Amino acid sequence: MVLCLVIAFDEIDYILLRFYQVLLYLIQPLIWARLLLRGRKTPAYRKRWVERYGYCDGTLEPGGIMLHSASVGETLTAIPLVRALRQNYPYLPITVTTTTPTGSERVQSIFAKDVQHVYLPYDLPGSIKRFLEQVDPKLVIIMETELWPTLIHALHQRHIPLVIANARLSARSAAGYQKIGGFFRNMLRCITLIAAQNQEDGDRFIELGLKRSQLIVTGSLKFDRSVTPEMAARAITLRGQWAPHRPVWIASSTHNGEERIVLAAQRELLGKYPDLLLILVPRHPDRFITVKNLVRKAGFSYIKRSCDGIPSNSTQIVIGDTMGELMLLYGIADLALIGGSLVERGGHNPLEAAAHAIPVIMGPHIFNFNDICAKLSEAGGLIYVVDTDSVVKVVEALLSDEEYRRYYGQNAAAVLYQNQGALNKLLNLLEAHLPPRDFE
Repeated sequence: MVLCLVIAFDEIDYILLRFYQVLLYLIQPLIWARLLLRGRKTPAYRKRWVERYGYCDGTLEPGGIMLHSASVGETLTAIPLVRALRQNYPYLPITVTTTTPTGSERVQSIFAKDVQHVYLPYDLPGSIKRFLEQVDPKLVIIMETELWPTLIHALHQRHIPLVIANARLSARSAAGYQKIGGFFRNMLRCITLIAAQNQEDGDRFIELGLKRSQLIVTGSLKFDRSVTPEMAARAITLRGQWAPHRPVWIASSTHNGEERIVLAAQRELLGKYPDLLLILVPRHPDRFITVKNLVRKAGFSYIKRSCDGIPSNSTQIVIGDTMGELMLLYGIADLALIGGSLVERGGHNPLEAAAHAIPVIMGPHIFNFNDICAKLSEAGGLIYVVDTDSVVKVVEALLSDEEYRRYYGQNAAAVLYQNQGALNKLLNLLEAHLPPRDFE
């Protein structure tokens, strides 16, 4: 009787998987239309479509480690991990996959020829089969929580270990997965190991059916980033060129709706600090032109970072319209407002600013970084704002009192360094699924 029930449940899960795959096939024309539409602003979306269906043209060396980082944020978090794997296993090819052109650009600019790079194919049976036959990985690592049923099922059938690294699961996502509880539970059990950022995230996976033997709480890899001496030197040089005697604040990774709040705050702050310089960095490259037009229409004097110019004394805003320079730009600023938090996007990583020991300001929408923000706030390294008035009040308070500003900056940096160590824990876990290292 029990055996019959197990078989019945397996058949239901298989039916749901097939239904999902058929649906994904049916919506392919909509996906093509979306790629073409996005390609009007970002031409890269119109390129390399064959990779999205598992065709890599024999360009990949098989038999190594595959790591998937969906977009820019996950790619930046994966930097220390990829570099450590490259150092520990120099004889194994590393294939890094992404799903967005911006993530692709980041991978290629950061790692160059140290890794192989292609897009992760759509989660279709044929595409995934072609892709895995070419990559033939010994181990697959997925950053955070990109759970694709077809890929997970195929890896399980091929007996390829799958580790979800730096895993997080918000209450909102968990509630959504709960609606397909049986299907999701069996998918989780096809995963070799989930390395969760914190116990709260880990408990949510357990509640959804993950076995405790499949869960390890390692902490967040985001804490394992630091400012290299080379970057610190570049930041000092650039600050000396841009604003040796001017106050500077940065609004980073901003989304639609946030720039208007930031620009209104800059307008008001200029009344007290006429030489104040704002570095405004939109989250997505396809909004660079939109943000430039907002700044121009608001009447500010500005330059674009991509033009490689030096702000004059009358320049009020530098628009950060380049890729891969955010960590550097934080090093120029006296304080940072982290975007995606004044609108309902869940916020972006505050630790990159904390690494430079500058105060961190965020809005109320931080569900992507609840645990990290709680640590920063409790330690006195993070200040919350909600609107233009509160942004003005906080920025003004920080700019007017150097000791107050240093207090918040040092506290933010202390949280970063006190919580490092997730990388070493994860590397130790991965060793069990990789060939022995050569220590000679």
